[in-house]
Amino acid sequence: MFAARSDEKVLGYLGRALSLELSAVQQYSTQARLVASWGLSEAAASLRKEADEELKHADRIIERMLAIGVAPGGSQLRPVKLATDLSGLLLANQQFEADVIQLYGSASRHCASVGDHDSRVFFEELLKEEQQHLAELDAWLQQLQQIPRKQEHRVAQTAQQRNRGRR
Repeated sequence: MFAARSDEKVLGYLGRALSLELSAVQQYSTQARLVASWGLSEAAASLRKEADEELKHADRIIERMLAIGVAPGGSQLRPVKLATDLSGLLLANQQFEADVIQLYGSASRHCASVGDHDSRVFFEELLKEEQQHLAELDAWLQQLQQIPRKQEHRVAQTAQQRNRGRR
């Protein structure tokens, strides 16, 4: 591969970012399958859409790594977080997005401190998109809180029973 023209810490941020984005793809895809099995098709579609968006982020990070002359590599995937209801899944996703936002904020500040304007702009763009994702999750959770908890659980439970009957 080419010689890296970037600060080692920036390269580390890119590697962690790739790991997190690929972890997000895995998490949202798995959760989409799970909620689909509960009969929550709209929620499943939303989670699949989020997985696609996170995959696009991973692709952009790979493109950035290649552009600065390093082979893309994420260190490790995070384990998927599951729950027994949609609210629990969304709470796990909120925490995940908060972690990604923290990483991108730190990366952006570091890039500014070492004078890497292009990487700073790159991380700031991802940061804004992840902040939007978090805002959407917040709104979705608020919307769910309008539904009595028992009703949400009953909907998921009924869907699980229906799916067991199909096997």
